[in-house]
Amino acid sequence: MNPLDEITLTGLRATAFHGVLDHERRDGQVFVIDVTVMLPLGDAATTDDLARTIHYGELAAEVVAAVESNPVDLIETVAERIATVVLAHERAMFTRVTVHKPHAPISVPFDDVSVTITRGRPERLTPTGFSL
Repeated sequence: MNPLDEITLTGLRATAFHGVLDHERRDGQVFVIDVTVMLPLGDAATTDDLARTIHYGELAAEVVAAVESNPVDLIETVAERIATVVLAHERAMFTRVTVHKPHAPISVPFDDVSVTITRGRPERLTPTGFSL
């Protein structure tokens, strides 16, 4: 078995103009993103070679750029966009993306609203879920 390891970025912040309401599109708000990438890291650890992993600094910048581009209505769409960016990295096998919208227009007190999705490369998916 070739187990997958994880790189996790927690609490990335991006200001964007996503939302259904006019004021969300006009004024924008901060979105907070958590991304976990599942990939084999044994080669990178053994060789101490950055080329055998995903540069998390570059990935963080790509994720923030994806969030800040092209406003959409739903954070579900934003999460899907981020997953596509992550899986564009050849070494990424699966990703778990959470998009938090801490200033969502909700009329009752709350701490956070978030959407989490898990995606993998199509060749790694089976009818019953993920395969390694």
